[in-house]
Amino acid sequence: MNIQSNFNRLQEGVKEACSRKNRKPEDVNIIAVTKYVSADTALKAAEAGVVHFGENRLEGLLEKKEQLPENAVWHFIGTLQTRKVKDVLPHADYIHSLDRMSLAEEIQKRADSVISCFLQVNVSKEESKHGLDVNDVMSFVDKVGKLDKIKIVGLMTMAPYTEDEKTLRDVFRQLKQLQVSIQQRGLHHAPCSELSMGMSNDYRIAVEEGATFIRIGSSLVGNEKEEVS
Repeated sequence: MNIQSNFNRLQEGVKEACSRKNRKPEDVNIIAVTKYVSADTALKAAEAGVVHFGENRLEGLLEKKEQLPENAVWHFIGTLQTRKVKDVLPHADYIHSLDRMSLAEEIQKRADSVISCFLQVNVSKEESKHGLDVNDVMSFVDKVGKLDKIKIVGLMTMAPYTEDEKTLRDVFRQLKQLQVSIQQRGLHHAPCSELSMGMSNDYRIAVEEGATFIRIGSSLVGNEKEEVS
């Protein structure tokens, strides 16, 4: 697998999607999801020019952070258990999975500085996915306002795994509309300027609909677990 070629191809895909919507490619950040690959493979991604890395387990984050350059930006993208918060916070630049008040309160309790968080929203209403219901997001934003260690920098969602473009666009557009509604309130604790949405199979559509962070695994760094099995 040639990670440099994959990264170049992704950047070109982002550029093309941005051109269709008069967006700037530099406003879209590619997160390499490295949870299924080794630290060596993650390092190759860094050498190819990747800056943002996503992990869903503390162990994987720590292992790779030790070997990657200091300028790497770390995103915790998995479900975060409250008992793991104190161990994750010192090592993650962004938390992508804030979806319940008990987690927010634990972050408030354990944080030494303001933590950049994405609210995870279950736009598609799939039972298999975590996240806030769309109708509960505004009240959740208000409740978090009393916690001075949390900054809601944006929203995150996972679209259904489907090739149906209309379904995907509907999900991404709903999240974008929700983001704009929060932005318009001008809340200090919730600037909500970012959208984390789109993966290997649907990132072009996500970018067209406003994504500022896309989470790319297999089409960038591969899946070494599948190769072994």
